[in-house]
Amino acid sequence: MPSEHANPAGGKKSREAVIHSALKLFNMSGYDGTSVRAIAADAGVNLALVSYYFGGKQGLLEYLMSSFFEGYLNELEDAGQDAAVSGKQAGDRLVFIADRLITYQQKYFYLSRFCHREMTLDNQLVRELMSSYLMKEKYLLIEIFEEILPDAATDPQAAEFTVLQYRDLVIMPFLQPQFLREVFFLRPSEPSFRINYLRYISQWAEQVTQVEKESDGSRNQLSK
Repeated sequence: MPSEHANPAGGKKSREAVIHSALKLFNMSGYDGTSVRAIAADAGVNLALVSYYFGGKQGLLEYLMSSFFEGYLNELEDAGQDAAVSGKQAGDRLVFIADRLITYQQKYFYLSRFCHREMTLDNQLVRELMSSYLMKEKYLLIEIFEEILPDAATDPQAAEFTVLQYRDLVIMPFLQPQFLREVFFLRPSEPSFRINYLRYISQWAEQVTQVEKESDGSRNQLSK
């Protein structure tokens, strides 16, 4: 993962300096509003080094996006496996996975914000990332829910809608942090937000799994 906390000295010609400056300027002015010259100037490196390291601004964008989603999916996959062997109840497993994903996005807050925002656009890179990274995310989440909620395997559409709700809970604070700050006075980058937000996710998970238990109990009664 690219470091978000690098503090490159002026004139230091390094790859990390370019990454740090690009991420800062992309968040401030957007990808289209940021020039390679501005990145190089902010990083204190020669203009040619941006092309040397990444092949230009597009290559830098692809590196940032791929790095974020590879790390995110690794965290999702590991969290799902850890939750499965933990012996936790269904709702607690969903909270455990959400905690890991929220922690990851807080750790790379500005990268998370930028990548989620870019994924709302319609261009060739976004379509490629959706067909690879986000399709894998969907597969992993559905796999988790099918294991936790037996009905998910027999009602694919309901499973997909539940996955959409869960995913929205996990990424929305990092897709729209400005909205949360300005309207609700919440700061998704702070540890206290994670703690309080997970309490709500816990309530949501309990409701989802309780509905599943009640549905399963009704079927058992009818089968008697």
